[in-house]
Amino acid sequence: IPSTDVVAQKKTYFEFDFIGHLEHFDKGGFHSFIPRVVVGVGGNVEVGLNVAATHSAAPTTVYAQPNIKWQFYANEDNGVATTVGALAFTPLKNRQANDSFGLFYGNVSKKFKGDYGPRFTVGAYGLGGYDFAGLDKGGALVGYEQPLAKKVSLVADWFSGKNGFGYVTPGLSFTLPKSSLFNVGYSVGNFGKKNNGLFVYYGITF
Repeated sequence: IPSTDVVAQKKTYFEFDFIGHLEHFDKGGFHSFIPRVVVGVGGNVEVGLNVAATHSAAPTTVYAQPNIKWQFYANEDNGVATTVGALAFTPLKNRQANDSFGLFYGNVSKKFKGDYGPRFTVGAYGLGGYDFAGLDKGGALVGYEQPLAKKVSLVADWFSGKNGFGYVTPGLSFTLPKSSLFNVGYSVGNFGKKNNGLFVYYGITF
């Protein structure tokens, strides 16, 4: 799920994601590769671009995902922050078969004090132009982060709904040197057989 963090002004965040159901494509497997870059533009606003390529038994899909997020409230003393944001999903190939649509969200987080204080995030999302019969056009989003050691945290998040975003993903987050991190988890879909996969990403701020 989107966090309530934003990239600081004049800083850049780069991330590379892999999501895969590790079976042969003809048995329901898929691989998604998602590089993304986000830039802090000031005023607690960040803008970014993701490019998501998914390989499966179906024709490969490639989506550009420009995005923006605004952190309009943050109070370090009480550990509360709130953001709103949006992502556009635009196909770069097979445009006749793949629709463009948008995701809009708002969320709020609460970080509890202490070295091992958890952070909870709750919010809601909606999908504009997401015209797929029988699939939900929005729902809730929930996140939980629990430090286990100085550089290791348990993380879990969930998009509600029966759609392409509806997954629960528990995992571990490792803080690495040079303002970088590594996350590994497993995503399980809210519906559908074999709708699950390994989720791994590396991110660095510079």
